[in-house]
Amino acid sequence: MTKVTKKMQGGKRAYRGARWAMGLMFALAAWSAHAQQDSVPFSLDVKGKIARTTDASRQSYHFTEAQLLALPVHAITTSTTWTPRSTFTGPLLADILKTVGAYGDHVEIHTFDDYTYTVPVSDCDRYGVIVAYSMNGRRLKLSDFGPLFLIYPRDAFPDELVGAASDSKFVWQIKALIVK
Repeated sequence: MTKVTKKMQGGKRAYRGARWAMGLMFALAAWSAHAQQDSVPFSLDVKGKIARTTDASRQSYHFTEAQLLALPVHAITTSTTWTPRSTFTGPLLADILKTVGAYGDHVEIHTFDDYTYTVPVSDCDRYGVIVAYSMNGRRLKLSDFGPLFLIYPRDAFPDELVGAASDSKFVWQIKALIVK
């Protein structure tokens, strides 16, 4: 083998190694960006028929993560169509509505993936619905039903909370509520 051929082979190896390293760097950067997005602090905006606001110009109440964590914590142990029997924890939807002085009779729920669903406020009293931020002691992530997941005690009301209509009430990736 000539010196020129050896240099060319060495250059090819170096090029392959550099390509591999660049690919690894891009993969790590993408994973890091996803992980950061997945673990951002959660918040909740509430608008509509509410008496108290934190942003008068937008007529909304913005809950920070700290404010949501400061509300009394409740737990519901139940299964869902998407999860095995698990213990979900978070504040009661009723406590969130009380904090903002809600006076409507329906809550329209908006999610990060543009799903919208409306539940009656009466479900708060009937079922003790919670806005869960953890499942089995682990904080919910955006990629895993989080950061907030509306949970009904499905197992406690097997005759009432079954089927597609009830499944629709289990809303995840919640970002905002509009009281109507």
